[in-house]
Amino acid sequence: MMMMSCRNIDLGTSVLDLMPCGCSCTTSSPTSRQLLFRNCSKNVCRIGGRSYGGNLMLLRRDLGTCRAVPAKPKENYLVNGIGQDKTVVLNLKPESQKPISLENLFEVVADDLQRLNDNLLSIVGAENPVLISAAEQIFSAGGKRMRPGLVFLVSRATAELAGLKELTVEHRRLGEIIEMIHTASLIHDDVLDESDMRRGKETVHELFGTRVAVLAGDFMFAQASWYLANLENLEVIKLISQVIKDFASGEIKQASSLFDCDVELDDYLLKSYYKTASLVAASTKGAAIFSKVESEVAEQMYQFGKNLGLSFQVVDDILDFTQSTEQLGKPAANDLAKGNITAPVIFALENEPRLREIIESEFCEPGSLEEAIEIVRNRGGIKKAQELAKEKAELALKNLNCLPRSGFRSALEDMVIFNLERID
Repeated sequence: MMMMSCRNIDLGTSVLDLMPCGCSCTTSSPTSRQLLFRNCSKNVCRIGGRSYGGNLMLLRRDLGTCRAVPAKPKENYLVNGIGQDKTVVLNLKPESQKPISLENLFEVVADDLQRLNDNLLSIVGAENPVLISAAEQIFSAGGKRMRPGLVFLVSRATAELAGLKELTVEHRRLGEIIEMIHTASLIHDDVLDESDMRRGKETVHELFGTRVAVLAGDFMFAQASWYLANLENLEVIKLISQVIKDFASGEIKQASSLFDCDVELDDYLLKSYYKTASLVAASTKGAAIFSKVESEVAEQMYQFGKNLGLSFQVVDDILDFTQSTEQLGKPAANDLAKGNITAPVIFALENEPRLREIIESEFCEPGSLEEAIEIVRNRGGIKKAQELAKEKAELALKNLNCLPRSGFRSALEDMVIFNLERID
């Protein structure tokens, strides 16, 4: 189909952006949800195995992959006088936007994720039935597979840049290694936090005991390290090995600052990097390395993962105050109850001396925890934390500018938006 440069056309009170014609549903503004209108009168556009030609079509990015439906006659005025073989982008009002779902977001790598799911239990190993049971418990607990999904999205986006037509064995193994490391960290986190619920199910240590849970986590770390070594890429080995070290550093940093109201935002961000963003950043950079792209692109993918991971952690910490136990799949305000000072608390402490008194007393008075939660919710802590999450999200979107326009890049952009939509 005909390619064209991007320009704006003013149609009354709205501005419609003309975009390059293609079936990857790309947009010029990744932070806005959009509909694409295409008038293909001379050419045939193939989408999802079907051919469309000569009719106005509506393409929706929020479906996860490029799809089309014939436009209704009343929509024709949107392209009246604009010409043929052009794509017009219409920004939707917030109230008419459809939220992004992970299912749709990962649809472009659905086959990759299914293959990963089929392999996960087999690569854990079958030496011990108890370990297999523990692995089945955590792998079947409704996990979103967000980290391997990111691996596959970045792998395919950077593979296009490098001219690769298919993912390598190393790309796929990296996704499995990342999910094993993440799973091991969850098992250990639940032991340290004494959590009895994870994603609405009983935790491994609640079912099998602390000893088995610790050993199961250790085993998964070891198994992941073994597969990592077999990738025989020293740069990626160093990258992922640092993540395991960062996990421990994050836990130590958190444990040493419980109920400490003097924790600063930079300390919180460093701890969040150790515990969350480090793995995401290593995942996305590792994927780029295996695509053999330029080092500058690989570094941008690292920064993308870091900024996205930090934004996700801030959003999770906000949800700890705004969602119920049923929604979270774990006790609400659990971090605050255990003395873990997160972004909403840090911001609320700036103007509320009473909150400091309550936290430093370690909630010794009846009702003091509930009072602290209300202060955080109603004294600006949530709002400022939302601004921080959006700041990191904007940086993540900028990191994607080095990638060519594709459905995979669009999905990465939508991942950033999906995270922010959790707190809308």
